[in-house]
Amino acid sequence: MFSHKIFETNTLVLIVGIVITVAIGGLVEIVPLFTLESTIEKVQGMRPYSPLELAGRNLYLREGCYNCHSQMIRPFRDEVERYGHYSLAAESVYDHPFQWGSKRTGPDLARAGGKYSNEWHKAHLINPRDVVKQSIMPGYKHLMRPLAYDDITDHLKALRVVGVPYSDEQIANAKADLEAQAKGGDAAKPVEARYPKAKIGDFDGQPDRVSEMDAMIAYLQMLGTLVDFQKFKPELAHR
Repeated sequence: MFSHKIFETNTLVLIVGIVITVAIGGLVEIVPLFTLESTIEKVQGMRPYSPLELAGRNLYLREGCYNCHSQMIRPFRDEVERYGHYSLAAESVYDHPFQWGSKRTGPDLARAGGKYSNEWHKAHLINPRDVVKQSIMPGYKHLMRPLAYDDITDHLKALRVVGVPYSDEQIANAKADLEAQAKGGDAAKPVEARYPKAKIGDFDGQPDRVSEMDAMIAYLQMLGTLVDFQKFKPELAHR
């Protein structure tokens, strides 16, 4: 009781005690991290976003999709059965910022890629009630307008500065790759080589131009498709 009284009756002593306690706790948690090269496991298949996917992700942020959709499947049975394999930190290694969270007015989108056709996504984004009658999601018909992507090369350069490993070749071909992925055909073969598993083709049904809808659907169709979880073997980066 006497030792407690010192802290309870002296504000300065109490503050000093709190600071020391927090400092010790922080050191215990932080110091071990300096012995690791990385705390993110390495997994096969992860790559930077293709220019079209990156443009789509920017639109996803611009339209506030993250306010209703998380991209974080927790390692619990009910979540794994509903959405698929739990999310890995490595899947967000090239995200700035990452889309983890807990807000689910709409379903989690971490494994959205390949679940629905391009036509379904287009109809759903234009008027969600056309495919999901009970949906409260607003429509995004305005995404059918042309995509502005003159700065896509500079965007890749900026991301390389913060650690995203875009090559000189990828940066030099950024604009051409974006257009080729949205239109498909022989011109898209280099895109498939530079960005494995990238979805190729006319996403919005308008082959004569690249729209924001093309970019958004390309991004959604990629989510959760890069890692082959049938062969998944995590490896800590510091090993």
